[in-house]
Amino acid sequence: MTDSLTAPRTSRHAGARGSAVPATRRRVAGWAVAGGVVAGPLFLAAGVTQGLVRDGFTFRRNAISQLALGEGGWVQTVNFLVAGLLLTGAAWGLRQVLRGGPGGTWGPALLGVFGVSFWVAAGFPADAGAGFPAGAPEATVMTGHGAVHMLGGMVGYLALCAASVALGRALAARGPRAWAVASRVVPVSVLAGFLASAVSVLAFTLAAGLGLLWLAAVAARLAGDDRG
Repeated sequence: MTDSLTAPRTSRHAGARGSAVPATRRRVAGWAVAGGVVAGPLFLAAGVTQGLVRDGFTFRRNAISQLALGEGGWVQTVNFLVAGLLLTGAAWGLRQVLRGGPGGTWGPALLGVFGVSFWVAAGFPADAGAGFPAGAPEATVMTGHGAVHMLGGMVGYLALCAASVALGRALAARGPRAWAVASRVVPVSVLAGFLASAVSVLAFTLAAGLGLLWLAAVAARLAGDDRG
C-alpha cells in the first residue's frame, strides 16, 4: 500500500528533473534559430552597403563575393564568417526544434551545408574581374581558389533550395498551406536566377538575396511556432 502511494510521487519528481535539460536546450535552440532570422538580412545589408561605397564596384557587373578582394576586403570576409556561424547555429537549433517531426532531419542538415559554404567563400575568395577591384587586370583563366569559391557557392545554394523543400514539410504540418507552397516556389525562383547569371550578374545577386530572405522568414515562422 505504501509503495503504491509513494511511487507516483517519486515519478513526478523524476519527470520534473528530466524535463529541465530538454527545456533548457530548447531555449538555447530558440536563440540559435533566431540567428537564422538575422543571418540573411545582416549579410545582405553589409554587402549592399559595401557595394555602394567601394570604388569600381557595381551590382550590374560584380557579385557580392568580389567585395572580399582588394583594400577593405576583410569586411566582406568577416561578413562571410559571421553569416556562416549564424546559419550553422540555426541549423543546430532547427534540429532541436523539429526533432522527430516532418523535415526535422534533412532540413537542418542541408541548412548546415549552406552555412558551411559561407566559410568556404571566406577561405577561398572569388577571382577579380569586371573592373573590380578597381585597376585589377581581367582574369583570363579561373584560379584554383576561384574554382573552389564557385563550387562552394553552387553546392551551398543547391543545399538551401533543397532545405527549403524539406522545411516545407514542417511548415505544412503547422499551416497555413501558403507557407508550404511558397517553400517549393521560392527554390525554383532562386534556381532560375542562378541560370540567368550567365547573362546577368544582377539576376544572380537577386536570386541569392531572395533565398536568404526566404530562409529568414522560414526561421522566424518555425521559431515563433515553437515559442507558441
